[in-house]
Amino acid sequence: MVLFRVRDDVTDPDVSAAMDELRAAGNALEVTAWTVVLSLDTRKGRIIVQDGTFWDRCAFETWRAGEAHRQVARRMAGMADWWVGDWSTDVP
Repeated sequence: MVLFRVRDDVTDPDVSAAMDELRAAGNALEVTAWTVVLSLDTRKGRIIVQDGTFWDRCAFETWRAGEAHRQVARRMAGMADWWVGDWSTDVP
């Protein structure tokens, strides 16, 4: 899960384009579920929520090393700060 705090000077069309790119990054064989939405609570600014589920940790690592992830990470770095929570349920 990733929470992107969009910077205040970013335009709404840029936020929409970034969300489209984030959604496209979830169109991968490794992904089993993918959601990208704006947080309902805007008191702390615009927060994009990305929640992704992968087949397993290996699938996650493969996706994370891919070009789609690198490309969207570059875009988001120019417009947001973020917090990431990665976890695996397949760890013994």
